[in-house]
Amino acid sequence: MTNEPSKLESQAHPERQPRSRYTRERSVGLLGTMRIRKKLVVLHTLFCLVLGIVLLITLRPGATAVVARAEVSQAKAALAVLSASGWDGSGETLPELMAGIEGLEYRVGNSETLGLTPDIVEAAHEVPGQPVAWRSSKAGGYAAMVLADQDGQESVYVVAQAYIPEARRAVLELYAFTIVAILAMYGLIAAFLEMFVLPQNVYSPIARMLDADDAVQEGDGEHEIIDEEFIPADEIGSIMRSRNQTVLSLRQHERDLAEALGRFEIVAADLKRKNHLLENAKRNLADADRLASLGMLSAGIAHELNTPLTVVKGLAEKLDRSGGEGFSAAEARLLVRVVGRLERLGESLLDFARVRPPQTNPVRPAELVDEAVTLVKLDRDAKAVLIENSVDRSLVIACDADRVVQVLVNLIRNAVDAVHDAKECGEVMITGELFVRDGAEWVSLKVTDNGPGIESELIESLFEPFVSSRLDAKGTGLGLAVAEGIVREHGGVILAHNRAQERGAVFEVVLPVVPPGEGLSESGGTLKPPGRDEPEEVESDE
Repeated sequence: MTNEPSKLESQAHPERQPRSRYTRERSVGLLGTMRIRKKLVVLHTLFCLVLGIVLLITLRPGATAVVARAEVSQAKAALAVLSASGWDGSGETLPELMAGIEGLEYRVGNSETLGLTPDIVEAAHEVPGQPVAWRSSKAGGYAAMVLADQDGQESVYVVAQAYIPEARRAVLELYAFTIVAILAMYGLIAAFLEMFVLPQNVYSPIARMLDADDAVQEGDGEHEIIDEEFIPADEIGSIMRSRNQTVLSLRQHERDLAEALGRFEIVAADLKRKNHLLENAKRNLADADRLASLGMLSAGIAHELNTPLTVVKGLAEKLDRSGGEGFSAAEARLLVRVVGRLERLGESLLDFARVRPPQTNPVRPAELVDEAVTLVKLDRDAKAVLIENSVDRSLVIACDADRVVQVLVNLIRNAVDAVHDAKECGEVMITGELFVRDGAEWVSLKVTDNGPGIESELIESLFEPFVSSRLDAKGTGLGLAVAEGIVREHGGVILAHNRAQERGAVFEVVLPVVPPGEGLSESGGTLKPPGRDEPEEVESDE
């Protein structure tokens, strides 16, 4: 990761924009891995080398030019002496005239033999008998002069070459001394900075910051803050003040965190105590609920047993008063019916209390409905009731067939009893459909009748034990409770409501095509059919 702030963070926090462009650059290379003292030594050395090279390059042309001008002047002076002597161009006296001048050479001839350029020839003819500067080279300085022109004769030129070794040595010595003096001065300044300035203003503040950081890591709160008297008024001082502020802010955050943790521990302890009280209250509530349920169940059982036991008691007392004489045929039939009612009540209580996980197998709901209708017709006088099975024959679900048949028998039997009570042409319609919700497939089985409907005050508690609107000997009040438990064990739900536009009631059983734990969906006792809202309840007048 780089230290460069992200563009998004810069936009979200404009106050965090870098103060300088240097904050965006990462220290890399050899210098980035060195400590400050070594880094400064390397920089001083590099600067000294660069300075020496620059001086060599810049001073050498000037020194060379001084020597060249001196040698050209020497050559011109020699030619001026020659011109003043009145020499006419004969070669006999020239060596004698030039013999006293050291490092001087001469040549006499025409412009071609001497290699004079046209501009030098022109300049020499403008001042005949006077020397003119020609050029300079490593061999020395050159000057040229044309002797006085003679009628009909070719011009004669004299070229003097002057070489002054003493001047060259003096200039080189001055050149070298200047470079050495400048480098020595820089070395003295660098040494002074390294010995007196940098230790006081750079190295010592950095060492104090490092010592303070060590104190932070060691938990030495007494020495983790740098005293103001040791903080300079420069950029390093700004860093030291910023560091002090950061440490103070960190310590304040630690104190706030410690206080928050203390408050949290208090809250946690209080929450633990309240949770313990809540658990106790929950257990007490569960015990109370169990006691209430047991009381309701006991009251229901007592109520259900009271009527048949009263009949049995009355018949037994009559038998006792008659001195052992038998019952009449009607009384015997009544006793049989009462005992049968007690048997059915006992069986219903066992079904209600028994928990049996369903044994699922693929079955067709339409065939289960056929079986349930057959059983109802054997048990009830359903000749005057039209029972129609309209369930799609292609539907297949995985369920416990026997237990689902038990549910359907309960629902169809209740529907048949309801239309019998209405004393009209009764109709019971069983329909089924497949629908999908959240990737899970469900089957809805509806049992619809045209009876008087469900009393509005019973709809909310219809599937609770001993809730029944029938006062005859056929109902125990546990059939719908048992059916609801079977459907719930299959991961489904059972609903009941009155028909919206017509007389009658609708019982709907919604079952998953694949039971929970074997396929697509998990359901519990509080499952509601996916994609369906409970129909609006319609109060019945009957």
